[in-house]
Amino acid sequence: MARNPSEIAEAQRLRYKVFGEEMGAQLSGTGGLDIDGFDEYCEHLLVRESVSNQVIGTYRILSPHKAKQAGGYYSAGEFDLSRLSHLFNSTVEVGRACVHQNFRNGGTITMLWSGLAKYMQTHNYEYMIGCGSVPMHDGGHMATSLYHKLKDDYLAPAQYRVYPRNPLPIHALNKDMQVVCPTLIKGYLRLGAYICGEPAWDAYFNTADMLVMLPLSKINSRYATHFLK
Repeated sequence: MARNPSEIAEAQRLRYKVFGEEMGAQLSGTGGLDIDGFDEYCEHLLVRESVSNQVIGTYRILSPHKAKQAGGYYSAGEFDLSRLSHLFNSTVEVGRACVHQNFRNGGTITMLWSGLAKYMQTHNYEYMIGCGSVPMHDGGHMATSLYHKLKDDYLAPAQYRVYPRNPLPIHALNKDMQVVCPTLIKGYLRLGAYICGEPAWDAYFNTADMLVMLPLSKINSRYATHFLK
């Protein structure tokens, strides 16, 4: 975990590089840092490259207690989370996940997930939520087709459904394209996560976001022994 402001800035610098420079997101930070109002309430998980000590992967983690201080979860700006509110005392939100482009070989995200699992176990939290993003460079057709591909197998039970505040107009978009699931979303689903509803359009990042929820008790047994030690 980042221990001081300079280490948090290392995470924010990597986020700017990935989201701002690579993806073209409209970020609110300055000086090559991605900063928003939730950062001060979050803990920041880091993976460093052992030789250079460079931060090459990061997640930010918003605990239930800190979410109350922040006025709610980040994802509440994109989705109506009312049906999940009874779970908030045991729900951690994760976000701003990114890995340096030279280290996207699977190992870095595995280390991040192991760190998240340790955090959840240490604090005895049960649910993890976060936004899984799909690029919108094609106007949303890929995201729509992916949602339709996944919903039959991975859509959450009705009591866990959320509703986008700025819905992607999936009924007007192509739902039959051949699509490849983004690595991060695919990883969540393999672990046992749900997709909690239809995608929202995030205009600042120009992505279609689906809220993903992972109950720790539902983690696929193939992965539980690896992550939950």
